[in-house]
Amino acid sequence: MIRIFYIFLLFFSAFLSQANNVHVGKSQVFSTIKEAIAKSNAGDTIWVHEGIYREGNLVVDKRLILIGKNYPILDGNKKHEVLSVKADFTCVKGFKIQHSGYASLDDPCGIKVYESRGVEITDNILDDNFFGIYIQYGKQCVVKNNRIRAYGVEEQQIGNGIHCWKSDSLLIIGNRIEGHRDGIYFEFVTNSVIWRNRSFNNIRYGLHFMFSNNDAYITNYFKHNGAGVAVMFTKNVKMFNNSFEENWGDAAYGLMLKEISDSYITGNHFLKNTTGIYMEGTNRILAEHNTFQANGWGMKIQASCMDNEIRSNNFIGNTFDVSTNGSTVLNTFNGNYWDKYNGYDLDRNKTGDVPYHPLSVFSVIVEQTPPAMLLFRSFMVDLLDKSEKIAPSLTPDHFVDNQPLLHSLPL
Repeated sequence: MIRIFYIFLLFFSAFLSQANNVHVGKSQVFSTIKEAIAKSNAGDTIWVHEGIYREGNLVVDKRLILIGKNYPILDGNKKHEVLSVKADFTCVKGFKIQHSGYASLDDPCGIKVYESRGVEITDNILDDNFFGIYIQYGKQCVVKNNRIRAYGVEEQQIGNGIHCWKSDSLLIIGNRIEGHRDGIYFEFVTNSVIWRNRSFNNIRYGLHFMFSNNDAYITNYFKHNGAGVAVMFTKNVKMFNNSFEENWGDAAYGLMLKEISDSYITGNHFLKNTTGIYMEGTNRILAEHNTFQANGWGMKIQASCMDNEIRSNNFIGNTFDVSTNGSTVLNTFNGNYWDKYNGYDLDRNKTGDVPYHPLSVFSVIVEQTPPAMLLFRSFMVDLLDKSEKIAPSLTPDHFVDNQPLLHSLPL
């Protein structure tokens, strides 16, 4: 909270220190934005009136507040990076920014922030840009309430909606992103928050974390992305109250955790994904108060995972609740609700008197031999699972919830 207060205090100070109001438009003092930027002093506010501005690459190299009236259009003509911010405490608000250049070497963007602090990008529409908003070496920047859309078909031909690299203390809030390679991408980004964003119909990931520690993403909505959300090579991540929906495919999942440690996953909803959570090389993760509903697999926990605790979650209507590719059990399950549990509660303490083994023998077979899935719902598979419950032989004895709940949790 102190850091957030500090950011907004800086923005407030920037507004108070503005010296002049400068207007750009057909009947205004300046007819081009470039001329207005050149003639303005640090701290000025530039009001850009309605119209289409095709001025190539616009470079903001001094502290300015740029505000669009009725969403003036900044058009890159598919040749240029549209707006380059190279000054601290700059504000860009109320523009439609479209048709940036497309190139894989220099990554042209709708808006790109270069090594700047306290930049605010708010209430803009970004349409058909290679990268939407790109922050590199940024600190204490805010990207809020922007609508970002591209029309990519193949991931190598489009950039990310919001791309952040080697930055710190960012706030990514309330944006809507679709049609990019990754909706939101973090690499080497620390102490930042991703909150209330909607990321859907992106080619690869709705959200992609790489080497980004001590971050949180909260109350975001991810749907119909190519492979869901990936959080990799990271520690101390908090994932609260997000929705992961309808990510289907051979290698798709709601959330993939790879080489993650010391993180907290709570209050999330995984609905109709091939796999709700896929875990590989994860350690000391606490997953609680999540709902896994109507997924192919609720969770896939690979043998490389250890010291993870899965407790107080709902598993409802999944084809397989849990699966693994090994026989050693180094993780714990406790106090979850499993709709496949048929136990009883004689002492009426709301937990089953008989432990529940969530790993079915058929899920073990499918993990080892994927084509066996063709036999799903056959009489032979039902007989196999019932036999395994009576005399376990293929599933690990310690893969067990000793306190299964009789009723689902109100999450």
